[in-house]
Amino acid sequence: MKNGLIILIVLWIGMLLAACSNDAENSNVSSDRANYDSEESVEIESGEIESSNSISGEADRNTEPEVSDSQEESGSSQEEIVESDRKIIYTADLQIEVKNYQQTLNTIQSQVANRGGYVVDSNMQGYAENDSTTGQVTVRIPQDQFREFIQIVEDGSSKVLESSISGQDVTEEFIDLESRLKSRGVVEERLLSFMEQAEKTEDLLTISADLAEVQGEIEEIKGRMNYLQNRTDLATVTIYMEEKNVTISGMSEGELNTWEKTKQQFLNSINFLLAVFSGIFVFIIGNMPVLILLGVIVVIGFFVYRRIKKNNQNG
Repeated sequence: MKNGLIILIVLWIGMLLAACSNDAENSNVSSDRANYDSEESVEIESGEIESSNSISGEADRNTEPEVSDSQEESGSSQEEIVESDRKIIYTADLQIEVKNYQQTLNTIQSQVANRGGYVVDSNMQGYAENDSTTGQVTVRIPQDQFREFIQIVEDGSSKVLESSISGQDVTEEFIDLESRLKSRGVVEERLLSFMEQAEKTEDLLTISADLAEVQGEIEEIKGRMNYLQNRTDLATVTIYMEEKNVTISGMSEGELNTWEKTKQQFLNSINFLLAVFSGIFVFIIGNMPVLILLGVIVVIGFFVYRRIKKNNQNG
């Protein structure tokens, strides 16, 4: 009995040990399979295509050194910028008096065309009560010639009422845009490379969306750079003009024309005489019945007076 009991205990212990070892093996197998599956999926995803976030993150990480380098280069280049390389937006405002508005406007337009500029807008107002004209014209002039243009406009005016020139330095903004454009260009190239390697439709759609966003940023940066380049290449000049004739000793040029004044006075005298004679004629003809009646009364009264006077003398 004792030997049989010992054998049963040994068999039971052996069965427990076997069961524990099987559980451990099964758990190890399942964990190894899970690790294999995860590693396999990671290898497949990394071998075929990464997700949009990982792609963008990798592209950004890959471009970080280049961006930092470009920033360092832009920082060093900013220190080395000379005056001739600076990008400055110039704006000028002039207010002048002129003898002849239209003639001055034609001269300004001719000067602008000869210098490779153009007229942005022009407007004019005329006043009938004092026969004067005012208006303004806005032009764009190449930056290297706009100061000479302003001097010509001022010299051609009767009087300069106001003149101001202002400048806005956009050099740093332009350099920053160039760095951003270079960085976005690197990201665009990497996304295009990933698109060529992509095999799944969802990956292509994800990369296309990211690529469209990056290309939109590139177009926005280029548009801003083109705007700044145009504003720095061509200065903006706004000219306010007021037509005012020059006077001498309180008399205008028209009043100093003696011959014209003489002819005008002669014509005024003739018109006055004609008006007088015309009035007399109209008065006589128009009042003829009344004048005849008055004439008859006067004649009768005259004869009556003479008879009375004669009778008095005879008596």
